[in-house]
Amino acid sequence: MMDSTYLLFAIPGLILGLYAQFKLMGTYSRYLRVPTNRGLTGAQAARTILDNSGLHHMPVQEVGGRLTDHYDPTKKALFLSSENFHGHSIAAVGVAAHEAGHALQHKAAYAPLQFRMMMVPVTRIATFAWMGIFILGMVLGGAYFSKFLGIAIAIFAIITLFQVITLPVEYDASRRAKAQLLNLGLVQPQESGGVARVLNAAALTYVAAMVTSVLTLLRLISLARSRE
Repeated sequence: MMDSTYLLFAIPGLILGLYAQFKLMGTYSRYLRVPTNRGLTGAQAARTILDNSGLHHMPVQEVGGRLTDHYDPTKKALFLSSENFHGHSIAAVGVAAHEAGHALQHKAAYAPLQFRMMMVPVTRIATFAWMGIFILGMVLGGAYFSKFLGIAIAIFAIITLFQVITLPVEYDASRRAKAQLLNLGLVQPQESGGVARVLNAAALTYVAAMVTSVLTLLRLISLARSRE
């Protein structure tokens, strides 16, 4: 794996990943200190969006950690980190609305989300399996390496597809979030720019993950072709 072409595939993804994390933490921290005019907490904003969409019985719960906010489609519940659950900031409201956007996708049977949900179990297995198979091929060596490498590529392609389908899911959730916040008057028009910056910075992390996954897949394919 560590030949002269390795850096060509590894460095771009690494740089983009570091930049995405830096951008997210900087933007999030900046707008975490900017309160909204309405003074709603993230939990209240999410609750308003859900209730307005008829999801009155969907719980909005607090979870530990930072930026651990997520929507769980199996439990049909929103989980917000403490600073976003209780926070009155543009960042808190924006992140909470984004997670509510996933709930709206689920209710509307948004196709990319449905497909992503179907892929979750097999992707979890693939995440652990591809490297084990690759290492086993290296240990066995010879013709076995080429065979196991082909299997590893097929498995990693599943991971890459999952990363690709995640992008429209995340961007659509942000689109729904921004529209709901404005339409319901939860943020003022002059605050929407801050919400967009926070959500765009968060989306960049998914872009970085997708690019890294694609580059890794291309690297594996390149390695396989070099052994033909």
